[in-house]
Amino acid sequence: MTRRLILLGWAAMAMGLAGLAHADAPIPLLPLPAQLRVDAGHFTVDAHTPIVLADDAASTRRTGAWLADLIARTRGLHLPLKHGAATAHAIVLQLDPAAPATNREGYALDVTPAGMRISARDAAGLFYGAVTAWQLLTPDAQHGAVQVPALSIRDQPRFAWRGLMLDSVRHFQTVGEIERLLEQMAQHKLNTFHWHLTDDQGWRIQIKRYPELTRIGAWRTPPDAGHDGKPPRYGGFYTQDEIRRIVAYAAARQITVVPEIDMPGHAQAAVAAYPQLGVTGQRPPVSTDWGVNPYLYNVDDATFTFIDNVLDEVLALFPSTYIHVGGDEAIKDQWQASPAVQARMHALGIANENTLQGWFIDRVGQYLDKHGRKLIGWDEILEGEHLPADATVMSWRGTDGAIKAALLGHDVVLSPSPVLYFDHVQGDAADAYAGRLGVESLQNVYAIPTVPAVLDAVQARHVLGVQANVWTEHMPTMAHVEHAVFPRLDALAEVAWSPPAALVWPGFLARLPAQLARYRAQRIGYADTAFAVDIAVDRNVALATGRATVTLANQTGIGAIRYTLGGSAPTPASPRYDAPFNVTLPATVRATSYAADGSALATPRERVLDRASLLSLPGTMLANCPGSDFRLLLQPAPDAASTQPVYAVNVFNTCQLFPPTLLDGIGAIRVEAVRLPRNFVLAHEQKLVVVHPHATPFGELVVRADHCDGAVLATMPLPDPAHGPREFTLEARLPTPAGEHALCLIYTAPIDGPLYALGRVSLVPPP
Repeated sequence: MTRRLILLGWAAMAMGLAGLAHADAPIPLLPLPAQLRVDAGHFTVDAHTPIVLADDAASTRRTGAWLADLIARTRGLHLPLKHGAATAHAIVLQLDPAAPATNREGYALDVTPAGMRISARDAAGLFYGAVTAWQLLTPDAQHGAVQVPALSIRDQPRFAWRGLMLDSVRHFQTVGEIERLLEQMAQHKLNTFHWHLTDDQGWRIQIKRYPELTRIGAWRTPPDAGHDGKPPRYGGFYTQDEIRRIVAYAAARQITVVPEIDMPGHAQAAVAAYPQLGVTGQRPPVSTDWGVNPYLYNVDDATFTFIDNVLDEVLALFPSTYIHVGGDEAIKDQWQASPAVQARMHALGIANENTLQGWFIDRVGQYLDKHGRKLIGWDEILEGEHLPADATVMSWRGTDGAIKAALLGHDVVLSPSPVLYFDHVQGDAADAYAGRLGVESLQNVYAIPTVPAVLDAVQARHVLGVQANVWTEHMPTMAHVEHAVFPRLDALAEVAWSPPAALVWPGFLARLPAQLARYRAQRIGYADTAFAVDIAVDRNVALATGRATVTLANQTGIGAIRYTLGGSAPTPASPRYDAPFNVTLPATVRATSYAADGSALATPRERVLDRASLLSLPGTMLANCPGSDFRLLLQPAPDAASTQPVYAVNVFNTCQLFPPTLLDGIGAIRVEAVRLPRNFVLAHEQKLVVVHPHATPFGELVVRADHCDGAVLATMPLPDPAHGPREFTLEARLPTPAGEHALCLIYTAPIDGPLYALGRVSLVPPP
């Protein structure tokens, strides 16, 4: 048999295929193509292999130059570009009206021992064929010549909308940083960049008719501004020339930029610039708080004139069919309290504020429709009675919005929280970056259902695709963004592009190491959380016996785990973990996971096992007290550029549990504490914040036995926040009962002041 046919035979993709760097290596394609046939033989690409542009289209020239540059940067091969007819022993790019592709993003790619040919009917398809070619040329981390297996691919995406949203309001990125993200989107065959440009915390787009939007609205004064090295203000905006540059950069990579101008809520920065746009007539500051702020746009004719004028400049900058208007989290308190708004509702015959929001959105939608554009908004736009007939709904509150919208005949994009909200952390280990908990892992993203099962075939056609969202409250720098996005973007890309039958988790994992090598070649700061080794022991058995049984594991269960006990770094030659093993205290365990080719899948993790370490835990490892599962990992300051330390905080209840611990021989408790800004607006959820009575002016840290209404074991007063340091140590005697007991640690600080977090809690013997 001289060839193998793989048409949706996806289990075979995880198996060995000839012609790669390792005999048992999978073909390193992410996402998987719709159809793949593997033949006998291979094509060798070296520095003498040309990229031939076989047509005269400008888009083909751009794609060829992009491919040559990318291969040079990631493989070290500088392939010459040539123009003219297809030749042998070359990589040929050609727009061909007869190419075997069924839509504008489809392509054909054929490899024989004599060369590689990529053809498509459209520039987008040719570009995506070039992406696949690049992946075939980078199957590993090596540089220089590469053998590509002979094969035939016929490919097209499953969904038309394959998106990523970036919030540039809460934290601001440079033009170069955004281009870097767009480049990675292109390499993953994503085609929609949803750009969140206005919100309560800033207005980021230059509108020439309204200069105050960026002179005032683009800047905020953060908590503790000017202290501890913090800048006096935070912000920035994109000029119209910069926006044109980003739009052009994206378009060259077949990415459409969809701007979001939020309305009627999330309007505080605009109202700070032009108070008459708001409901109260007062000028608020640009918000420094995360959460849901109360500021809404007014509903008078002057405000709509402003919105229309802003949209005119937005439409001139962004050629996208869709314009995102937000429409989410518009709490109606200001509308309800305003006599002018209530009079307007009465004149319009509108019975309630949700219907008023629907009327507001419909008016904007009509304006966009007159200009040949379509409105898209978050799923709250369904709550009114006037949604434009051609409006598209982005479903973020689970999938209910998508189902309702599709049943009503509206197109939808699936973007459900929490799984596609990349501000959720990928893991909860001690070295996790700032973000929201719970954990949304790589596997969670890969397993997301993209078409709700309740929709029939006709209704399902309203599902345009899927999108992940990068909200940046807790991502001050691009390092944070990259750590949150990658490699979860690989899972999203495959879900969005490949046929459902192709989504085989072990096969995806088998192909991921090649992609991680591509990230390293481009210095992308991806998270290795999925492969990081967790080092687990039974703390109390170890405390009682001086011996510990060590269990090693990672999230995926993939990769050979190697470990050392002397503190040295593990290598592929270190002992392989196959079953739990015993150690005598003290010991230091270091471990990491390795791919089949011997490359490390994660940086080594370390755990020191001795009595002091077993009795000392970071606050991030202490669970919330019962009653509220809300949990954030916060940095020392909202705009801190560091990735560590982070602190676990529940803004609704400052109470955490030190797990049941053998307390024999313990005489005191020592707490490394930290004071954090309480920069959270909770709107109607403020009533859920638990007030703990305090006995001293600034509150205390109270330690209770076993549970949160147990006996008080220690009380440690908090220092004056106006004069005390941000980080401080609290210590107290701890009269502990014998045996195993949990400890409940409660901050009783007034809730109109700062937040407090636990840096580390240590139980220590008496002096």
